[in-house]
Formats: sequence, structure tokens, C-alpha cells
Amino acid sequence: MAFQKAVKGTALIGGGAIATVFGLSQFSQYRNKHGTLTRVQAAEAVTVPLTDHFPTREQQILALQTTDEFDVLVIGGGATGCGCALDAVTRGLKTALLERDDFSSGTSSRSTKLIHGGVRYLQKAIMNLDLEQYKIVKESLEERANLLEIAPHLSAPLPIMLPVYKWWQLPYYWFGIKLYDIVAGSQCLKSSYILSKSRALELFPMLRKDDLVGAIVYYDGQHNDARMNLAIALTAARYGAATANYAEVLRLLKTMDPASGKERVCGVRCRDVLTGQEFDVKAKCVINATGPFTDSVRKMDDREVPNICQPSAGVHIVMPGYYSPDNMGLLDPATSDGRVIFFLPWEKMTIAGTTDSPTDVTSHPIPTEEDINFILNEVRNYLSVDVEVRRGDVLAAWSGIRPLVTDPNSKDTQSICRNHVVTISDSGLVTIAGGKWTTYRSMAQDAVDAAVEAHGLKAGSSKTIGLQLQGAEDWSPTLYIRLVQDYGLESEVAQHLASTYGGKAFEVAKIAQVTGRRWPIVGKRLVSEFPYIEAEVVYGVKEYARTAVDMISRRTRLAFLNVQAAEEALPRIVDIMGKELNWSEQKKKEELETAKRFLYYEMGYKVKSDQLTNSSEISLVPSDIERYKKRFHMFDKEKKGFITILDVQRVLESISVQIAENTLHDILNEVDLNKNGQVELNEFLQLMSAIQKGHISGSRLAVLMKSAEENLHRRAVIPVDRSGGGL
Repeated sequence: MAFQKAVKGTALIGGGAIATVFGLSQFSQYRNKHGTLTRVQAAEAVTVPLTDHFPTREQQILALQTTDEFDVLVIGGGATGCGCALDAVTRGLKTALLERDDFSSGTSSRSTKLIHGGVRYLQKAIMNLDLEQYKIVKESLEERANLLEIAPHLSAPLPIMLPVYKWWQLPYYWFGIKLYDIVAGSQCLKSSYILSKSRALELFPMLRKDDLVGAIVYYDGQHNDARMNLAIALTAARYGAATANYAEVLRLLKTMDPASGKERVCGVRCRDVLTGQEFDVKAKCVINATGPFTDSVRKMDDREVPNICQPSAGVHIVMPGYYSPDNMGLLDPATSDGRVIFFLPWEKMTIAGTTDSPTDVTSHPIPTEEDINFILNEVRNYLSVDVEVRRGDVLAAWSGIRPLVTDPNSKDTQSICRNHVVTISDSGLVTIAGGKWTTYRSMAQDAVDAAVEAHGLKAGSSKTIGLQLQGAEDWSPTLYIRLVQDYGLESEVAQHLASTYGGKAFEVAKIAQVTGRRWPIVGKRLVSEFPYIEAEVVYGVKEYARTAVDMISRRTRLAFLNVQAAEEALPRIVDIMGKELNWSEQKKKEELETAKRFLYYEMGYKVKSDQLTNSSEISLVPSDIERYKKRFHMFDKEKKGFITILDVQRVLESISVQIAENTLHDILNEVDLNKNGQVELNEFLQLMSAIQKGHISGSRLAVLMKSAEENLHRRAVIPVDRSGGGL
């Protein structure tokens, strides 16, 4: 009854306001329907031929070296840079793109994975009567609709729940979310709605029950960010753009303009990072789309130019899928320090984030224990007390640098610009900075528009609205069924391939290896608990992957889902890539070590392993210490004070269990804190104490030893019972 009253009150409070904007809504719907027709026309207006396959990296490097002059040269292979390349090449401009690392290696692969208009921006727009904030939301919602349309295999609508714990908040949040729907107009993914307490708990059973009033559910988009970035790059390459990763810009080239008497940027000196070869790339216009590194390129043009980028670090963590429903996210609109936290299902795991703190610009941002614990504490506030939120359940963590910018053309150059900024230097360098993932396309359009005007390039208007990305052409929601039926792939693997490669999934299936088993017929997994298969490594090399890090983080997403699983898959990945790229044994060893360092520092393995160190306290009650000592001594029969691989093998053989020696070595190494090849009693007690505190979970040694103890106990008791006590 109380809930019904609240809903009625909500309707009364919000009704008048919604009536006021109803006319705007109708106009918006008309405008958006007209926009749909424009999308179709724009996509059909592309006159540049689209090839079936993209060139090899070697062919792209050759094109960069031998082309006399490009119309547009883009620096930066993130979402915005690749968007600029696609926008320019589809206008008929001769286009090149250089990325010193891999496509999407920076901020674009380390996002919250949302395609959203920004509920919090709309709140600020209303509270502060801020027209600029409103325009950001409006633009973002239009771009959200376009992105879901042009890459349906990589993106999908996601319902997000906003739990309400105070009655007065129900009408307040309902009004704000309804305005979000109205601003979206006909591009609203699905209408938001209110849930009673019981219904909210039914849909999100992990939610904290105490004081819960109800919930509001609204819709935004979600995507696979690194794969989306790659799809943009590959689409640009298929349209003819000379795109190259691992091509570092060393300096800008300049020439004297006889008309103005000023120096003008006319290209770059770059280096192929993989071969060390240096060469010049000439261009009529250079676009700087380097995200957090915006100022470093601007200073290549003018050393005295003031910085405009104010980098901010955002940390995310990944937890097991059981922390959230399969298809329902959660929004914490007001954390303890006023930030917003999302808690979302992603790739059958749960992603939580983000933080927001000033940082230095670096190519290798590292998540901190402080940020991880902040997110965990916020998650605890919203989950039921029955759900123990453990530090050990953090499977991966990463930090991404958001490139906030100040507008150099503004009178107040210290204030942060909430939208993107396009600037043109005296020498003609075009810089696009700021913005967010969702608006990459409109950012690219604005940058290329500015380049065309400033440099007098002969090109029409942008044609990227409605332009389908790599894999979208032949995709359908039921495509995975054909993969199962035609190739004999596991259903989970087939669904993964369809949602990752779209219509190109058949190309991966064709090169999948026969398993030798009755089912699945093809598709050998890299690790048992994830649907990534070995054929994806071969195909990833065709998609310009050149390092093991490329493969575990951006062609597959293993590093972002589970760092230990990624480490487990690394040897096989390096072997396959070594065969495809003709790596020497030394090169394979280097790749393996580099990838392990990446996992250790950038993907949270270090902060995870720091939960168990030589200095970890043992805080166990005496009864637990005795119990764990007894378990330890079942393996340490000689009372040496430590156990080795041989001790573990002996116990396993006694219960008819076989585990490969190299696997056993890895299992013991996780707990061997002083790395002396053995696990001492003190190390084992430190492990069990950390597990009890929730700092560690999923320890293979702890599970193995407990399981072996139970097996030995059963074997000691069962024969006596069966024989009636013996002779």
C-alpha cells in the first residue's frame, strides 16, 4: 500500500514537469525518425569501395613509406583516432593512421564498457540549468543509438537498476530517469520503470534488503570496448586507410608556407617499433588524437604551448559473475565521497567502477590497493549481508586515464571543459581532445570538418552515421546456431565468436583445430573456463596483433577477466604466435616475460599477490591452527616443516589422483613466498589466515589439500564399515 502511494505521489510530482517537456519530446521523436532516414542515406552515399579483407601490416607499412602525400594523417589509434581515420577515408580523403602501441592499448580498452548518455550529466544540467551539460547528454544519446546500430554484435542494451532506500528519493530519481528517456526521444532503448521492493529483490537477489523502498530500472548500452575500437580500425583499413600499430611518431615535419611566411606541419618522422626502421610520412593535414598524450604531441609542434590535458585515473575491478544477475546492472548514484559507481555484468563476470583521481600521464597506469578497496567498500554497502564481498574475489583490476581538457580558446583556461575540444595551431596541427567513448564518432566528425576547412581539403560531409563496422554486415542474433551446426563448435564458444567477430566468426571457425573428441568437433580452448579458442590467436595475428599482450588484453579479453587464467593461457598463446610470426626461442621468452609483467603491474596481479606475503599476519584461533597443522602434516609425513612437489604427488597417488608436475609446480609457487621451491608450515598458515579474512580466494593448494584430507579420511573409515569391523 505504501509503495502504491509513493508511485502515485511520484506521478503527481513528475506529471507537471513531464507535460511541459512533452512537446519537446514529440519534436525530438520527429527529428530522430528523420535522423534514421539520414543514417541510411549517409551510409549509402559512401563512394569509396569496401574490400572484403584488410591489408596485412607489412602492406600497410609499405603504403605509408611509398605514398607521396596523404590528405590526412591521424596520430593515435584509440577510439577517437580510429574514428577520425574512418571518417576521413569514407569522405574520399587519402588517409593514414599511426599508433605507437596497439590499437586501443590506452584508455579506450580500459573503460566501464558502457555506451551511455550520462544520467549524472542530465542531473547537473537540470540542477544547474546548464545548457552545455544538456547538449552533451543529447549528443551522447544520439551517438549511443548509432553505435548500437552499426555494431550490434559488439553492443547491446543493458537494464541498470537504481535501488532506492528513502521514500523521498523515489519521485526524485523517477523524474530524472524519465527525463533521460524523454531526451532520448524515439532513440530511447526501452522505457524506464519502477519496481517494488519484492520485485527488485527478485531481479537482483544480491541486493541489500534493509530499508529498501523499491528501485528504478533504466536502459543504457554496453559494449566490448577494445574489440569495438579494433572494428573501427579494421573498417577504416578495408576502406583504404593506411593504418599501422607499433608505428611511433618521433617528430613533426614542417615546411615554410610561401604565402604566409609561416611554418606549416606537413607530416611526421616515424619509427616502426617492431623493426626499428625510420621513415617520413607526408600529409597535407595532421590530426592529433592521442588522448592523455595530447600535450606531448602539441609540444612537438610548439614547445611553449601550455598544457590543456588534466588526466584523471579511473580504476575498475572484475569479480566473479555470481556477484550480479546475468542481465541487470546496478548504479550507486552517490558514493561515500560523492562519486558514481557502476556494478555491471560483463562477459559473464561482474565489473565494478570507477574511481576518479588526478594522475600523471603514463603508458602503464597501475591500479592501487586503495582504489580497489574503495570500490569493494561501496559494493558492500549495496549487497546483502549474506554475500561476503571478499578482496580475494577480485580477479582483475586496471586503471585507465581519462583525458579531461581545458579549452585553450576559453577566457577561463583553468576550468575543465565537459565536452570535447578541437583546436588548430598556428602551424596547422589539428588537435581533438576530451569527450568520451560514446561520442567518438561525433568527435571524429568535428575534427575532420575542422581539418577540411583549415587546410582546404576537397571532401564532402561526414558519412559515418549508420556506417556498419567490421563484422556487422552478416551478423544476426541466431548466427551462433549456424556455427554450432556447420562446424561442431560448443554452443558457448559459438556464442562468443558471434558476439566478438560478428559475420567474420566463420573465418575463425574455418581455421579452428579438430579436438579429437566426440564433442565439440572443433575449437580447442585456451583455458577451460573461458570460451576463447586457439584459432582466435591465429586470427588475431591477421588483425594486426603483434605481441602476447595484444592477444590477452585486446584480441581476447582474458587479462581483463581473470589475470590467473590469462597467465595460464600465455605459454600456448606465445607458441601459436611464435609459429605465425616466426619468433625465435629468445623472442618467445621475452614475450612471455613482458606479458607476465603486464599482468603483474597493470592488470592487478601484483596487488592481488600482495595479499599474501612474508609479512602477512597469522590471525587464527588456536583450534584452527591445530586443525591446519594436522592437514599440513598429512603431506609432511617426515615432519620436515615444509612440503615439496614430491610430498604432494605421494598423497595424490594414494587417492588415485594425477596432476601434471608443471601444474603442481605452479600451484605450490603461488604459496611459496620466499621462492625456495617448498611450502613451509608458516607459509601455509599465512595462506589459511588470508583465506579466512577474505583477502584470498580460489587458492588451488588450499582446495587440493582440503580435498585430499577428506578423501584420505573417507578411505580410512569406509572399508571398516563395509567389513563389519574386520576379522
